[in-house]
Amino acid sequence: QVQFVESGGGLVQPGGSLRLSCAASGFTLDWYAISWFRQAPGKEREGVSCIERRNGQVEYVESVKGRFTISRDNAKNTAFLQMNSLKPEDTGVYYCAVSSMCELDNILAHEGWGQGTQVTVSS
Repeated sequence: QVQFVESGGGLVQPGGSLRLSCAASGFTLDWYAISWFRQAPGKEREGVSCIERRNGQVEYVESVKGRFTISRDNAKNTAFLQMNSLKPEDTGVYYCAVSSMCELDNILAHEGWGQGTQVTVSS
């Protein structure tokens, strides 16, 4: 069974940083593209970033470009999201999931949803 455990969230002031992790279990991470999604209160879940399985090509939603960095460590079966210059609008529950290729706008193509990790950006 494909499953992730996300961690690293917390409360941070605007301009601060957090590093999220998602540990995979039950499957080999390097078979998949890995995506981070987030869901703010009252809003739909949106794709934030993705990293391809082979060439490491990355994608970001426009609102996080230049601030977030996605990475993966296949040996540790773990993916990361480094978030800098955080803004209040980055607040939400962050999830990771896998797909056969990067498709941030196709949530149905993903699996392995964990419980998510809460990120709150507030002064």
